Amino acid sequence: MKKNWTNLFSKKSTKEEIDLHVAGATVRHRNPFEDLEAHTNEDELTQEFIEQWVNPFYMNGFSNLEETTLVSFAAASKKINPKIVAELLGDFDWRPRMAGALFAAINYYQELEEIIGRHLLKSEVCYAGSGYCLALATFSTEKSKEFLAAYLEYYLERKDLWFDQAHAYCALEYLDKAAAERMLPKWKDFVSDKPYWDLERSRGQFLKGLETLVRIRAVIEI
Repeated sequence: MKKNWTNLFSKKSTKEEIDLHVAGATVRHRNPFEDLEAHTNEDELTQEFIEQWVNPFYMNGFSNLEETTLVSFAAASKKINPKIVAELLGDFDWRPRMAGALFAAINYYQELEEIIGRHLLKSEVCYAGSGYCLALATFSTEKSKEFLAAYLEYYLERKDLWFDQAHAYCALEYLDKAAAERMLPKWKDFVSDKPYWDLERSRGQFLKGLETLVRIRAVIEI
């Protein structure tokens, strides 16, 4: 996959286009963050690695995990380490990135904050953004707030891109309510043509995600 996304805007073969779509690069867009250096793996992830660290954990329903999956997250979190999580984040596919962001959030891997923040800003693949925002909220640093604010400053202006604006807004609001309130006019303008975007519902999902982190950590400590 790596060769397929070194330049997302160059002409691709049909197979490369399909590969990119499957990986989550469904909407390729120009943005001010294109030239930010992103963390990438030198080698492809092995199938064994994917079966162990990705397939059981990349699902989108993190805020409503079944108990068995929650226990699986806790068991894996005891074994995983920052190097493995960096490998997850270094893949282009959204599934390893989502799993990596969630493990980083569970285990407070703040050393991966720059990687996660840059992935959020570049927004190269869909679906993983909720995990990035949850991790940045968990790190709760000034740098995390800067990443979230920078994301919102730009992507709330892009009314054509229906990305992770809601996740980012809720994460920033959690970390700095005043900063989020300053963004509120932009938020209202952004959702003016999006009748099904409900900030209150997004807040609820975000808070449930934080609660899931607490539940997983409680199992880890048993």
